[in-house]
Amino acid sequence: MLQPPTLQAGDKAVILSPAGKIEPGLVNGAATLLRSWGLSVEIAGNALCEAGRFSGSVDQRLDDLQHAMDDPTVRLIFCSRGGYGTVHLLDRLDFEMIRQYPKWVVGYSDITALHAALQSHGIISLHGPMAKHFAEEGPDDIAVRYTKAILTGEPVNYDIPVTDDARLNRKGEAAGRLFGGNLSVFCGVFGTRFAYTPKNGILFIEDIGEEPYKIDRYIHQLKLSGIFERISGLIVGQFTNYSEDGGMYATLNESIAFAVSGYGFPVCFNFPVGHVRENFPLLMGKEAKFIVEENGLIFKQN
Repeated sequence: MLQPPTLQAGDKAVILSPAGKIEPGLVNGAATLLRSWGLSVEIAGNALCEAGRFSGSVDQRLDDLQHAMDDPTVRLIFCSRGGYGTVHLLDRLDFEMIRQYPKWVVGYSDITALHAALQSHGIISLHGPMAKHFAEEGPDDIAVRYTKAILTGEPVNYDIPVTDDARLNRKGEAAGRLFGGNLSVFCGVFGTRFAYTPKNGILFIEDIGEEPYKIDRYIHQLKLSGIFERISGLIVGQFTNYSEDGGMYATLNESIAFAVSGYGFPVCFNFPVGHVRENFPLLMGKEAKFIVEENGLIFKQN
């Protein structure tokens, strides 16, 4: 796996929109914050375009992303938002230059598809907050501070206290390459050449606005594929903007716990990652270690 070099003052960053359209003010706010880090920030030519729900046509979005991936002077590709549409670009992207000149790609949600593709080409990327979070929360926000720290070379080291669903946790210790992301997006590319599923890896999942029965379906898709027989640990992040379904056999988290009950790997619930303010950045494709204990969990990537 190739890890991009740490960011330095004066490095070039590009903000682009590979999926959904976004309000210009949010992009400008994120650009201002990134400039406060000492970066030279450009907003891609099509980043603020609109084509229905998308930030421009497929060709416009592809052109921005391919140009940034190919430019050896770019050190950071900052995705403005998720939404939907990244999957349109995958089979048309050329990863040759980004392998020669690795650079950070930051984003989450629909950007899970791009992270998976990058990992399948041997490139580590950062699952982390995007323009809306940067613009609205500002430089003192914990997730923004963690993002800067990781991009500038500090190790990932999270000590997470117990949560309301700690009873569902399964204690233990796991080590392996981190993969996954947004559950529905990950399942959308699962089984394709763009999906990255390392042996003995640590899988993490999160989602927004998906009904519990759909989450149950995705989890069982993974189970039936045999993926739970190959991983060393499972991190269940934040599932938001949904209502529990009284017609289901259990709560959403309980249904996930039930689906993986026959395996021995450690499991933790309510990790601070997802469509929430405490969206802790994670290095996708990089070796990680996590320990689930009675009073919380420890997650590290050095």
